[in-house]
Amino acid sequence: MDLVKLWMIAGSREFETSKRSLTNITKKGIEFINENVTKIDLENKIVRTSYRRLHYDYLIVALGVELAPEQIPGLKENSLVLYDLNDVPKIRDAIRRIQSGKIAIAITGLPYKCPPAPYEAALLIRSVLEETGTSNSIQMDFYSPTPITLPAGGPQVSEEILQILRSKNIEFHGNHKTVAVEQNKLKFESGETNFDLLITVPPHKVPLVTIDCGLAQPGKFIEVDRTCKTKTDNVYAIGDVNQIMVTDKIAVPKAGIFAEGEGAAVARNIISKIKKETENAIFDGKGGCYLETGKKTAGYIRVDMYADPSPVTELKSPTPDYFLEKEKFEKERLEKWL
Repeated sequence: MDLVKLWMIAGSREFETSKRSLTNITKKGIEFINENVTKIDLENKIVRTSYRRLHYDYLIVALGVELAPEQIPGLKENSLVLYDLNDVPKIRDAIRRIQSGKIAIAITGLPYKCPPAPYEAALLIRSVLEETGTSNSIQMDFYSPTPITLPAGGPQVSEEILQILRSKNIEFHGNHKTVAVEQNKLKFESGETNFDLLITVPPHKVPLVTIDCGLAQPGKFIEVDRTCKTKTDNVYAIGDVNQIMVTDKIAVPKAGIFAEGEGAAVARNIISKIKKETENAIFDGKGGCYLETGKKTAGYIRVDMYADPSPVTELKSPTPDYFLEKEKFEKERLEKWL
């Protein structure tokens, strides 16, 4: 759905025509219960929802993350949140309405889901401004707490993304940790800057139920290894809610393609357990994502988190073909899952 939000900002997609009903998964023999999880009882193997108690033998926690703009004073009141579905139409309208001034985009917390997405948003916004004829009168600045654009991608990919941004007159400012937002003013640990329109990636947090049951610690994510097992028997965590460390300093990025790979490994191991076979499936750390650059072009970032001797990332240069592949990727995943 994050890629759809970007297309909504660009004006090429509407939410109502992009969403799909999850009830279709019942065709695969899966009971679908659309209720909030209110408690996870690990001792008694029970998940409580708003209306019922569900007993389990195996539990896969895939609750994702929650946006936490409240962690930055003034952020919600003085910015539009890129990952908030309610703010996406406002961003689209604002960039088409603005005639001059400065648009600032700020990553305000780490880690965050879909690491390339804020850069895609910046490039798509510049593309929209070019279409509306206001690009030359609007300054765009990107602020990040990290020293390079995409630490998970490594220095080479980060430099290539930086050059793409610069080619579109988008200035990147690294080592800028946001501490507060005021009306038309963004404050950092050291210094501040003004803006006319601010778009932010807020801090993320795990759902409270994962902390209450002890799977996660406050301010952290659920720690798992490559099997995605938690510290509790027969309980797994996949996707954005977890943290898998590759090295002491590098964690698996929070991206949908990796959640899919983690889910596949967990499924194979649960099946092996049920059949009383050896569990030997692990998350392979391989994947990739498309970096849309505007005007129906996209690059492709290939990732192998467990390559020997260190993680490997590679950015394929933007082309119209990769944009078509991105559209195909969405279609294939929807058909496969739903």
